[in-house]
Amino acid sequence: MVISESYIVYPGGESQEIESDLPFDALVDLNGRQLPLPLPTPRMIAYRVVKIRREEGTGFQRSWHHLELVPASELVPYCR
Repeated sequence: MVISESYIVYPGGESQEIESDLPFDALVDLNGRQLPLPLPTPRMIAYRVVKIRREEGTGFQRSWHHLELVPASELVPYCR
């Protein structure tokens, strides 16, 4: 049996467990949930997955999804 765990790592280094893996370059909210496109407004807190690190061992797999904060000016193209 293999236990799979996924985490997001915020820019400050803090981490939080999430339900499932995220794709590279995905836009996510504060809780690591992928944001549905198009976005309703560019004035929201959004992060982008910029690095994914995987760790495997006997009986476990861990994925670390490193995030960067996306400024509102970069979110405009993703809006309606």
